[in-house]
Amino acid sequence: MKTQFAVSLSLLALACGPVAAQGYPNKPVRIIVPYAAGGAVDVVARLLSPKLSDYFSQPVVVDNRPGAGGNIGADLVAKSAPDGATILLTPIGQATSPALYRKLPFDPFDFAAVTQLIGTEFVLVSSPKLPTGSVRELISLTKAKSGGLNYGSTGIGAAPHLAFELLKSAAGAEFTHIPYKGDAPLNAALMAGEIEAAIVPISTALPFINSGKLHALGVTGAKRSRTLPNIPAIGEGDLPGYEFVSWQGLFVAVKTPRDIVSRIHRDSVRAINSPDVRDKLQAMGSEVVGSTPEEFETRYKADITRFARVVKEAGIPLQD
Repeated sequence: MKTQFAVSLSLLALACGPVAAQGYPNKPVRIIVPYAAGGAVDVVARLLSPKLSDYFSQPVVVDNRPGAGGNIGADLVAKSAPDGATILLTPIGQATSPALYRKLPFDPFDFAAVTQLIGTEFVLVSSPKLPTGSVRELISLTKAKSGGLNYGSTGIGAAPHLAFELLKSAAGAEFTHIPYKGDAPLNAALMAGEIEAAIVPISTALPFINSGKLHALGVTGAKRSRTLPNIPAIGEGDLPGYEFVSWQGLFVAVKTPRDIVSRIHRDSVRAINSPDVRDKLQAMGSEVVGSTPEEFETRYKADITRFARVVKEAGIPLQD
């Protein structure tokens, strides 16, 4: 990992490129999504790309490069020409990879932060076969069972996994982690009672919550979600101070000129705040943010530090 001196140099490089930024964009632009088509990140990219195409007067295409927990796509952007023609749209996993992987093909500071597009809350749910209706009851049940209850996630180190590990730490309770390969098998396992609980995206759980097939116990944001207004925030009472909000944001190669970063920031924030895109994002359980590059860089660096601590304290094994 580069030193703070190296990070300062990268910021200086961003500020020294007005000549290179003239005429941007003068060729097609790619949004690299480091996950498969159809997922939550891909959906946001496909809402954003047609707007940016209009604003840029250039084609903006979504290029899915899944694999290695998002690291294949991130590596492509880290090593791309610093001309703004290759943009990374990635979730909070970008900040967890340094702690989770033995070796990365890129340095986590090989990127210039552009903007946090959205913030996304999750919801703690339990199996309908478990006699519980609150976070407090779930914690009591797991403390009463030898070895604790089972909880699921969509993979080791994924945001829902880390969110649950934070909950375990806050509650001082044991749960056994069982990873699944996606939301569909995870939700099926919950409904069948194979696992007792999970923290999942509100958008994918909502149909099952509304039908009574899953029980919503609490949302992970600092306050109640507009999508689930009758469900308390976990930190509201049972676990004061608990909060976990994921993000999706844009990055470019670290030496991209500041003028180009500013142009991408301006137009991407304009795009996500257009009424049709904002409404669709809110329907998915996300809130539009549109932070400045400086704000997002601060958030990114803080999350790298935060999740290094979470991974270490939870004893999550390093991935190859």
